[in-house]
Amino acid sequence: MENQTLRTDARVIGLVGLAHGVSHFYHLILAALFPWLKTAFGLSYSQLALLMTVFFIVSGIGQALAGFVVDRVGARRVLFSGMAMLGVSALVLSNAQNYAGLMVGALMAGMGNSIFHPADYTILNQRVSRDRVAHGFSVHGLSGSIGWAAAPLFLTGVASATDWRTALLSAAALPAMVLAILWWNREALRPDPIVHHASGAQQGGSFEFLRLPSVWMCFGFFFLTALALGGIQSFASTGLVKLYGMSLAMATSAFTAYMLASAVGMMLGGFLGAGRKNHDRTIAAAFALAAVLALLLGMAVMPAWGAVVVMALVGFFSGIAGPSRDLMIRAAAPKNATGRVYGVVYSGLDSGLSVGPLLFGLMMDAGKPQYVFAGIAFFLLLAIATATGVGSRTRATANAAA
Repeated sequence: MENQTLRTDARVIGLVGLAHGVSHFYHLILAALFPWLKTAFGLSYSQLALLMTVFFIVSGIGQALAGFVVDRVGARRVLFSGMAMLGVSALVLSNAQNYAGLMVGALMAGMGNSIFHPADYTILNQRVSRDRVAHGFSVHGLSGSIGWAAAPLFLTGVASATDWRTALLSAAALPAMVLAILWWNREALRPDPIVHHASGAQQGGSFEFLRLPSVWMCFGFFFLTALALGGIQSFASTGLVKLYGMSLAMATSAFTAYMLASAVGMMLGGFLGAGRKNHDRTIAAAFALAAVLALLLGMAVMPAWGAVVVMALVGFFSGIAGPSRDLMIRAAAPKNATGRVYGVVYSGLDSGLSVGPLLFGLMMDAGKPQYVFAGIAFFLLLAIATATGVGSRTRATANAAA
């Protein structure tokens, strides 16, 4: 019986992780091809950046709404529709004849991306046994990092060998193949039965969770961590070049080290999260260490090779917090509102990613690369405050219920 449960859990975790990796792959489907798109359409960097802003704004708004749909019709159906939308968006982008066509494709990609967090986490919470859900969250985060890492390699490789349209057409095949795998294994992803209420009660009950302070603290937590992540993804490499005089290749290697170490941290974080109840304290300890290391990077008091090592350590401690973050939200979510809660709080991630690059770009334009790392540390420390607030309220609620 135990072996059967283990196989079932592993199957569900693997399927959801595969789907999540595709969604993160599509985060960078345009950014990876910016050099080709800039030349093909004569676009400015601001116009290219606006495509990404539209993607994340649409994804953020859609994510909050998708949670309601997940709770009403079931996560599996929503997951399938989002995967299909990603594939269609790549087809639209590959056939774009002007900037407006690219904008429509970016909008559709944002719509497709919006469903994954509420659908994924609802499936994991419903279909994975309690003892292994932390490991499910760990694999979920790890697969997202793999998607981020794979997109530039795949898209630039195909575009260099052929052209950018062929790269996008090739990318469209990825969600099509994964959708086929999900459909073949659809029984493993079956949703819990939907509980229907009287219309008036349903209307009030659907939005009742929005009155919980812990939900908005979780939203704030994701917004703040996404601001920090936006600084790391967009300008950490450039900032290291300016602060340490290292080559761009070495700075890019530092970012790669950050991503790889973050993945290792997520795997370890799954074991830490499974054995603890006070998830906010794990987050606080991990983020405090990451913030101190980010500040150290901004001081430029070490050799260039040391900066690469410290970047990896920032990624490692940030990764450790990932599974505990998702478990914290799980504990704070009211019963039968998982999709809505994850949809709303994860919209904070997209909101932060749409604002962060602009904010840190101003610091770089001002010639202050050290402020980038100080800003990353500042937002991580603010995120600790929101996490401890969520944890305190969750414990108080549990104690009152007991």
